Order: sequence, then structure tokens, then C-alpha cells
Amino acid sequence: MRQQKLKLVVAVLVALFSLNAYAYDVEVDGIYYNLNTDTKTAEVTTSGKINDEYVGQVVIPSSFEKDEITYTVTSIGVNAFLLCDRLKALTIPNSVQSIGDDAFYECTGLTSVTIGSGVISIGERAFQGCTSLTSLKIPNSVTYIGQYAFSRCGLTSIKIPGSINTLSIGLFDDCSNLESVTLQNGVTYIDRWAFLGCRSLTSLIIPNSVQSIGDGGFGNCTGLTSVIFLNSNIGIGDSAFSGCSGLKSITIPNGATFLGSYAFAYCSGLTSVTIGKSVQRI
Repeated sequence: MRQQKLKLVVAVLVALFSLNAYAYDVEVDGIYYNLNTDTKTAEVTTSGKINDEYVGQVVIPSSFEKDEITYTVTSIGVNAFLLCDRLKALTIPNSVQSIGDDAFYECTGLTSVTIGSGVISIGERAFQGCTSLTSLKIPNSVTYIGQYAFSRCGLTSIKIPGSINTLSIGLFDDCSNLESVTLQNGVTYIDRWAFLGCRSLTSLIIPNSVQSIGDGGFGNCTGLTSVIFLNSNIGIGDSAFSGCSGLKSITIPNGATFLGSYAFAYCSGLTSVTIGKSVQRI
């Protein structure tokens, strides 16, 4: 875990040192873009000045005109709003299809984000460290969200649409204010540390579509008191619920075949455990 955190720190440092190398093609109404003249599309980017370009409320247009050419805004680039802690609100239009890695990393003042219905992918660490962001709607168009995309956010609730197959590594890691998580059918895999340290989370329903919970998926969710598994064939990884001291009872469904090492270690509040008849290995 420490090694993973170190890798993230190194990645951010590399991003910071590389900002000076960024060059934008055009600035229109306070927003910086890189242009593709062949496809007539534009990507929102950074000016290269840390915490200097985007302040207050920013509404990204779906298109704009430059030199008698109309460009459609289709993406938000890597590091586009990195460390813009004076950014307060953001509207992303339906024309945008992708949000790049670290796009809003450590935008600590960001309180409101509207993501357009055309967004398909959200990059790694895209909203990591947005501590003032308490609510966010992920549209059904999104099929991929990268690792640690919402780690350390201020989110209090989140609804994951069924269009997202896998919840990536550390996706909501250390979202200490997260009280409610709704997983819709379609989600099949919860990866390592996806909800690690979400200590305000109190109850959880794992839908029928989920086949596996990765190592430490809900580790140290100390406020968690209730977990219901709707899929009887689910696999539960190492330390999946380790440190969930608020859990009082747990029922492993009949179809489950294995429980990983330390799956419920340090669950000091457990008073009742029911293990399904199909479990072959603990």
C-alpha cells in the first residue's frame, strides 16, 4: 500500500515538473485549448501556470469559432485544471467524451461539477483530492473510470451506473465523508482498495452482477454495520472487509466458493457469522 502511494506522489511530481513544457494553441474566453485542425476538435488544456488560470465558475462551451473555423470541444486534457484550488464550479458539455488523468487533481475549492452525458471515460486521479466536492452525478454514458479518480474527495454519496463494469483500484480511497454508495446492476468487479477507509459508510448492498470483491475493497470502513450480498456466487478477496469494526453480523451466501486471507480480520464488533455451504476455502 505504501509503495502504491509512493508511486502516486512520484506521478504528481512528474506532472508538476512537466507543466512548463505544456503549450496551448489558443485561449478563448479564459479557457485554453489545443486544436486539431483536421478533425476540427478542441481539447481543454492548461496554460502551464500552476493555480493561475482557472478561477471561480467555469462553463466549458460545446464549441467555439476561431479563424472562421468552428471547433467542437471533445476532451479535457491531462493536468488541465491541476491544482486550481480557486476553481469553484464547473460545467462540462455533452460534447466532451473524455476527462484526462489528473485533470482536476487537488482542486480543493471545487464544490460543484456537472458532467455532460457524452463523457465515456474519466482518467486516473481525475478528481483526487477535491475535498470540497460533496456530490457528483456520474452519467450512464461513462464506461471507464481510472484508478484513484475520486480518492480523498469530500463526497457524501455516490451512485455508480451499471455502464461501469469495474470499479478501479482505489477509486474512492479515503473518502472519509462518504455515507451512501449505490451500486447498480452491471458492475461486476470491485477492485483493490476501491472503498478503503470510507469510514462514514454505514450500509452496503452488493448487487447480483458483482462477481468479485478485490483485496481490501472495503477495508477499514469502520462505520459499516450492514452488508448484503445479492449474488450467491461472489468471491471475497484478501482483507476485503478487514478493520470493519462496526460490522455486527455477516452472512456469506451459499454459492460463494472462497474467502480470502484476513477477509474479515479485525472486525471486532462481529457477534454472528454464517458461512454458506459452498465455501471450499477460507
